[in-house]
Amino acid sequence: LALVALISAFGSSFQYGYNVSVINSPAPYMQDFYNQTYFNRSGVPMDSGFQTLLWSLTVSMYPLGGFFGSLMVWPLVNNCGRKGTLLINNLFSIAAAILMGTSEVAKTFEVIILSRVIMGIYAGLASNVVPMFLGEMSPKNLRGAIGVVPQLFITLGILVAQILGLNSVLGNAKGWPVLLGLTGIPSLIQLLILPFFPESPRYLLIQKGNEEQARQALQKLRGCDDVDDEVEEMRQEDQSEKEEGHFSVLSLCTFRGLRWQLISIVVMMMGQQLSGVNAVFYYADRIFQSAGVDSNNVQYVTVSIGVWSLTLFCLFQVFIVESLGRRILLLAGFGLCCVSCAVLTLALNLQATVSWMSYLSIVCVIVYIIGHAIGASPIPFVMITEMFLQSSRPAAFMVGGSVHWLCNFTVGLVFLYMEAGLGPYSFLIFCAICLATIVYIFFIVPETKNKTFMEINRIMAKRNKVEIQ
Repeated sequence: LALVALISAFGSSFQYGYNVSVINSPAPYMQDFYNQTYFNRSGVPMDSGFQTLLWSLTVSMYPLGGFFGSLMVWPLVNNCGRKGTLLINNLFSIAAAILMGTSEVAKTFEVIILSRVIMGIYAGLASNVVPMFLGEMSPKNLRGAIGVVPQLFITLGILVAQILGLNSVLGNAKGWPVLLGLTGIPSLIQLLILPFFPESPRYLLIQKGNEEQARQALQKLRGCDDVDDEVEEMRQEDQSEKEEGHFSVLSLCTFRGLRWQLISIVVMMMGQQLSGVNAVFYYADRIFQSAGVDSNNVQYVTVSIGVWSLTLFCLFQVFIVESLGRRILLLAGFGLCCVSCAVLTLALNLQATVSWMSYLSIVCVIVYIIGHAIGASPIPFVMITEMFLQSSRPAAFMVGGSVHWLCNFTVGLVFLYMEAGLGPYSFLIFCAICLATIVYIFFIVPETKNKTFMEINRIMAKRNKVEIQ
């Protein structure tokens, strides 16, 4: 179980994080390449407006591709299985890595933009299928801990991209094609190793009807022969779902028995992305500079904060999620983000007149990142796995993933205009979104720690005012 979690997360989730951050550091050198390529073709320099458009496309095609990838989740996981989908998905990543790595030699910037769409499709599938795959394979007492492993590897991916993107490593005029092309290596490793691990036992028994293969997979994952209790629980889930059949997205949205589960996932996913995490990272460099950090050293400060705030707290969460529970981490995470955004608004407005406010801004950024790392980032994906049964889970991940990527794309598109119009007051909007999410979670979302999927389903059935046979 530990090995399959590590291989799945390293081969898929790691790359999602890596490609979020990989083009930030080498951006000036890539834009120079765009300019030079255009000049070599046409004999005239590129217009600044056209260059801005091309770079905006390079950045925004990744979350847009993620949205398209999310739309592919439901048909692929139902027809090819969870493991099969991850293996097929690696082909997207390897193809994109080859195209990006050879773009400078081929003298084409269009290929980079196309590759960002392909990597987005890969990330859209990976961000949904890995939590589903690991959640279905885990015993109930480890489901939360295993469920946050993908977020840990997303964070590690961001961190590795920041380190390799330093000017002294690969974030320079010669190294950026290699930096972009490295993303294919984890996929190649996963493609070679993952076939030796079992498919999701729930998929094998409930969707394929093969109890013998499901039993063998469980015995391999648990390291023991006695798996009768888990097989029986899966049989009960299978029987309770036989009358309903497999849910499409349309039937999921119209089925009364899953109404509050669906609303909860949409609210948590919107809260996760609209809470301003991308905006905080966007502001981080100038906040550090205002506190007296030399502009040449800002990269190193950002990487240091990435190491301490993100990686260590995500790693810490693997051990605390089963003791504290999901609900308290969601409330604490969004609560820290809410308070940080409110104080950050005040600090940014006063730092010109009060000298120590710039240091308070740095504290706010760190606290915000910690809040997102312990609750807002990892837990919503765990909750999708736990709040839906086998027949509705693929459609639920498709809906949740689509909301996740659409909101990501929207923040990337709108924030620059918000920042131009509102300045630091932009963070008050993020504060309000965090607060609204906290209120919803407090009143609606139940604790799912150490409960079977059927027990969670019965809790939600009472809220939906339906009876479970």
